[in-house]
Amino acid sequence: MNIGIVGLGLMGGSLAKAVKKYGIAKKVYGYARSEKSKKEIQELGLVDELVDIQTLKDSCDLIVLAIPVDNIISFLPNLLDIDKNTTIMDLGSTKEFIVKNIPEQIKENFIAAHPMCGSEKFGPKASMDNLYEGKTVVLCDLENNIDLHKNRAIKVFQDIGMRLVFMDSHNHDVHACYMSHLPHAISFSLANTVMNHEDPKSIIALAAGGFTDMSRIAKSSPNMWTDIFKQNRENLLNSIDLFEDHMKKVREMVEKEEYEKLEEWMKKANTLHEIL
Repeated sequence: MNIGIVGLGLMGGSLAKAVKKYGIAKKVYGYARSEKSKKEIQELGLVDELVDIQTLKDSCDLIVLAIPVDNIISFLPNLLDIDKNTTIMDLGSTKEFIVKNIPEQIKENFIAAHPMCGSEKFGPKASMDNLYEGKTVVLCDLENNIDLHKNRAIKVFQDIGMRLVFMDSHNHDVHACYMSHLPHAISFSLANTVMNHEDPKSIIALAAGGFTDMSRIAKSSPNMWTDIFKQNRENLLNSIDLFEDHMKKVREMVEKEEYEKLEEWMKKANTLHEIL
């Protein structure tokens, strides 16, 4: 099987490494637009060959879209004349909007997937050797796909060591919001709060593990996360409302000096680690 990857950043570059490591692809093709990215991809040896879109369509059994979610939608018109036996798969963090915007001509070809893994880093140099192993991938709305494409995607993810979860795209976006999108919104908010109230010298001198852990994902790509927040807008707004309710509870308990009640509230939060 020949695999083409559009976007060789953290997700796409790491996938290229994984399919090479496990001998899944005879040849790995890549597509990138910027000259800077092309140079880095070639220096890192992420793919066997960088090619144009037509060559991807002519040469690949599987084309993976590892680009920001808005770019996935805008890229799809390039694939309308794809061969019926070529699988298209995206790795976007939102699913419902993408699924609803897949052109009818390629609905059967298109696998909506979300590997639940990543890093705050981005670009070709962020690619990792073992990003996917042992992690979960969510495959959405597979009833839209013929067996050829469904089985091909499942096999690739299984062969690189991922756990598979099957879900409809709407429920995926709700759950992904609480597990990933809300935490990113909180991290960006925390980072901006500190930046607006502390000078850089104080941050360097006093920032401890808790702040570093919570603010780490605020280093993530603003371009990518703006797209994600836009596409999952309603779920994100709902989750922010619920988070604000809990922050109001904390404020109220501290204002009223209800410290026993506050401690019980924190103990309830501790039980999350029994699940994780």
